[in-house]
Amino acid sequence: MKYLDEMLPWNDRLQVLECDAAIEEAPDVMTFSFRTPENNNWFRYMPGQFITIEIPSTPEPVMRTYTLSSTPSRPYSVSITIKAQIGSIGTRWMLDNMRPGMQLKAFGPAGDFSLVSHPGKKYLFISAGSGITPMMSMTRFLYDTQPDSDVVFLNCARSPDEIIFRKELELLASRMDNLRLQLVVERSIARNVWSGVHGRISHSVIDISAPDFRDRTVFCCGPEPFMRAVREMLEANGFNMDNYHQESFQPASETPAIPVPAAADAAASEVETEAPVVIFTLSGMEVQCSPTDTVLLAARNGGLKIPSACEFGVCGTCKVKCLSGETSMNHNGGIRDDEIEEGYILACCSHPLGRVEIEA
Repeated sequence: MKYLDEMLPWNDRLQVLECDAAIEEAPDVMTFSFRTPENNNWFRYMPGQFITIEIPSTPEPVMRTYTLSSTPSRPYSVSITIKAQIGSIGTRWMLDNMRPGMQLKAFGPAGDFSLVSHPGKKYLFISAGSGITPMMSMTRFLYDTQPDSDVVFLNCARSPDEIIFRKELELLASRMDNLRLQLVVERSIARNVWSGVHGRISHSVIDISAPDFRDRTVFCCGPEPFMRAVREMLEANGFNMDNYHQESFQPASETPAIPVPAAADAAASEVETEAPVVIFTLSGMEVQCSPTDTVLLAARNGGLKIPSACEFGVCGTCKVKCLSGETSMNHNGGIRDDEIEEGYILACCSHPLGRVEIEA
């Protein structure tokens, strides 16, 4: 056994993880716990953040982003809890094949969906399905570090069998005086009759669960229609949306226009601006591209693989450093301001403006 001061923190750009546990939580839902090989690293992250995993499910590995369900207050391992949806490829492979002792490449952690980034005096966690995972991470963190925290934990599921972490949540609620647990199911089943609240998310469910919801900081995660319904209900009932935060791996509904280099002023020159060129310094490759090409597309056109997952600026997997030149980046929160100041960009949503050098 090694103590933390004998270990290095996890490298947030690329790391190998080794599975040390695989636990079934609910139908088509499993928790996978990971350490680094030989337990050489400890894990530093914010509760609610996510990691991106390279999954060897096809001849060409696929990248999938999963929220950590573990808490950084227990830094020797990390866990993800994932649900295989209909038609899923990577997640289905994980449930069918990932077992203790197997290794995967991973990137991260990343993301800003955390009570560390958005602290409040009182919290309302609203989730559905596997959207419960960041809420579990934050609740475990509060139990370990601030057990007197005022939290309402509202989770919706289709049936009692599909409530993820039910037993642990009930145990936490019995030990945290200010944690109120509200579980809502759409229907009971013969083998598990439900005596609690039935139905779907609604204003009355929110009001019953947290009558003082207007005074709370809200974190919401689940399918997009679910989150949209929550947003609309809160807005319609006078909630200050500055205190609302949601986790979503879907692209923004409106994508900002992409600035492209303008032609040189005709009075000064009749020659158009030089076509963008991307130089990848580590691989020694130079790629010419159009103003609408992203750095990620330029890399692919040159045969260079930059790891990527969401490809619309959320996950941060494709973060690279721009050594010289300028790019135009329109991201959806997948990179921090301090990283931008250091010269990092997201390759998937950054467009070269002229000649640029990228560390890749």
